[in-house]
Amino acid sequence: MRSFVLLVVLAGCATQKAEAPPPAAPAKEVAAPPPAPPKFVADPSKPMPPGLDEAAMDPSADPCDDFYQYACGGWMAKTEIPADRPLYSRGFVSILERNEQLSKAILDEAAANALPGGTPFAKQLGDYYATCTDEAGLEKSLPEVQKFIGQLAKVKDAKSLATAVGTLHASGFRAFFDLGAIQDLKNSSEVVGSLDQSGLGLPDRDYYFDEDKKNVRELYRSHVEAMFGLLGLDPKLCQRRADEVMAIETRLAKVSQTRVERRDPNKLYNRVDRKGLVEQAKDFPWDAYFAAVGAKELTAINVNSVPYFVELAAIVKDTKPELLTSYLTWVVLRSSTPALPRRFQDEAFTFASKALTGAKADRPRWKKCVAWADADLGEALGREFVRRAFGEDGKARTSAMVESLQRSFEGNLKALSWFDEPTRAAALTKVTRMVGNNKIGYPAAWRDYAALTTSRASFFSNSLAANRFEVRRQLAKVGKPVDRNEWLMSPPTVNAYYDPQKNEIVFPAGILQPPFFNRDATDAVNFGSMGMVVGHELTHGFDDEGRQFDVDGNVKDWWSPAVGKAFVEKAACVKTQFDAYTAIGELKVKGDLTLGENIADLGGLKLAHAAMADWYAKKGDADAQYRFSRSQQFFLGFAQSWCTKVRDETAKVRAATDPHAPPHLRVRGPLGNLDAFEAAFQCGPRAPMIRRGAQRCVVW
Repeated sequence: MRSFVLLVVLAGCATQKAEAPPPAAPAKEVAAPPPAPPKFVADPSKPMPPGLDEAAMDPSADPCDDFYQYACGGWMAKTEIPADRPLYSRGFVSILERNEQLSKAILDEAAANALPGGTPFAKQLGDYYATCTDEAGLEKSLPEVQKFIGQLAKVKDAKSLATAVGTLHASGFRAFFDLGAIQDLKNSSEVVGSLDQSGLGLPDRDYYFDEDKKNVRELYRSHVEAMFGLLGLDPKLCQRRADEVMAIETRLAKVSQTRVERRDPNKLYNRVDRKGLVEQAKDFPWDAYFAAVGAKELTAINVNSVPYFVELAAIVKDTKPELLTSYLTWVVLRSSTPALPRRFQDEAFTFASKALTGAKADRPRWKKCVAWADADLGEALGREFVRRAFGEDGKARTSAMVESLQRSFEGNLKALSWFDEPTRAAALTKVTRMVGNNKIGYPAAWRDYAALTTSRASFFSNSLAANRFEVRRQLAKVGKPVDRNEWLMSPPTVNAYYDPQKNEIVFPAGILQPPFFNRDATDAVNFGSMGMVVGHELTHGFDDEGRQFDVDGNVKDWWSPAVGKAFVEKAACVKTQFDAYTAIGELKVKGDLTLGENIADLGGLKLAHAAMADWYAKKGDADAQYRFSRSQQFFLGFAQSWCTKVRDETAKVRAATDPHAPPHLRVRGPLGNLDAFEAAFQCGPRAPMIRRGAQRCVVW
């Protein structure tokens, strides 16, 4: 908070004396505050740089007061969130909509058996999408779902419950917990089974306890009751079953780890193996469970939380079978809603709209089906998507950008005074390996879906087949060498990621499109948008979470004590900065939950700007003729890729659960710490955007 000094002048009357008064002491001069510098104004006689949207800007805003408003104010003023969207953005969602249209065209052809001859897995794509978009045919799924649920009536004791849970897990239903395969956190060359907390119907554990989320809880309970009613159950039975579901989910929530706890890999590592699991959670019949899920011989196991599975065993021991059946039925029902008739989907949308998203209309069925096809058959769809949408020039230019960001990181690292030489050498080795492992566009080896059997019978049967295929694929990894070619996102995905255990950065073809990557934009604009994304993912390897993994992807403290202490202090500055921001209403940003992303944003921008400067050092006067300098183009390109409007209901959920800060703060927050931004727009000493002195955060 800025302090002010109030100068008070006291005036009074004095008795006049005959003698002359002594000479007055010279008045002290009070220094006037320095004048505010003139607001930056671009020269309109020069052309706009390609890749920037002049109409998206608000030139009346001062970039040093609020750069988000300056870069996005015009877009914010004229953009309406589509009725079926919880939010809309100039970057992610606008690209997603274009990708959806292309994916729809591919899937329409697949459903009509009109894909080019020899297209791999065209039958699976066609069967899946045709049954998904046949809304009248969804009535056929209801008897299948009811029959599937009917099997749960066999739950009479702990052993039959364990068998039922195993059967559900083999079909992709996440009751009580989740089973998968992961690289061992402390031996990344080994793939082990993973048991992780799961099974809640609300977005987060805190939704079951926090007073400010009471209304969401009440809406959820009413939604559960209504969905049971749509199955044809008696109203009083629906009420009872809803209460039973809430009781079990609340009990699970009480022992679930918080999202902040789950950011610490050491808190997720409990390599108890089969023997330890049986000993510590002995009231759950694990042998029956593993036999039913199809992993009878699985012994290498990590659990995210021993207390969670101890409580799970207690629930099995002291809960009546009919209550457990109510919960299992609900898991199947809510997970199967996409395959159920319209009335089920209408009820699910009504709940989500009121409680979580604020969307005014349900998404068109085809959009849902494109999303589900991408989730279940992403690399089958991705092959044709890449062929139609992704050029090799985009891959080459992105590769060059990655290499320039690597040089930028290495140059910055060598100059850090708070690093000692052993830690610096280890960090350099890690980033070299990371960049060498980078993946751009699409996988080198495509996933094989030959074992997935589909038909035109019903969407539920195809969805179930896809789930079972994926569960088997995951469990088959255990005990095998790590697949270094595997991708965790499909090629059409509008996103990117860093995998700490493989120590790799991955950029799907889906995000390598305008405004993130624009073949016609200046290099400065592309460095601000896509270069920042590259720098962001690279920095994740050295944020508060990623830094705990060594070059081989093992959780290991490779930092000297002094350097580690310095990092923690620098990261604390970023936490404090974002703790002070308001997400929406009275909800504050969670500085601890968003810390890794905020560090990555700050580091990504700094690294990308330095890489851009080095890039242009070799290109002379290129891109210097435009209305904005190259640094200004960089920051505008960055900000305009994040222009976003969010509905209030969605903003509240994101404030509670999202590890990313709100988009406007992802622009304002890091820029206020950057010398390069301050210099680019000649921000004065009193500019509101700029953080100074001890408030300025510098990590990388």
